[in-house]
Amino acid sequence: QLVESGGGLVRPGGSLRLSCAGSEFTLEQYAVGWFRQAPGKEREGVSCISNGSARTRYRDSVKGRFTISRDNVKRTVYLEMHNLKPEDTAIYYCAAARYPSAYPCTGQVHPKDFGSWGQGTQVTVSS
Repeated sequence: QLVESGGGLVRPGGSLRLSCAGSEFTLEQYAVGWFRQAPGKEREGVSCISNGSARTRYRDSVKGRFTISRDNVKRTVYLEMHNLKPEDTAIYYCAAARYPSAYPCTGQVHPKDFGSWGQGTQVTVSS
């Protein structure tokens, strides 16, 4: 129901913008999270945005480098990533909260609080 795009290969210090589209999903009613999973590691929360964009949250390692935003008319959520590092290499997923209007991101952004997932987009940061 959600489709991610925008991944790719980038050099350290480079930038990418990921998109998460929910054309057949009323995405505007849901908080959306971005997650990533590197080989051999657990999926981890990267960022989260409330349905009205008033609230956002980031994991410490991406603060100041990543920005989450959304365009509810286009039913799309974005993750702008700057100053990328090799440790940012992973498959990036977006997901919608399990319930409309819920904001499951006051604490850690955890996969268990999200119910509709995209297929992921690969981000590789390498020189």
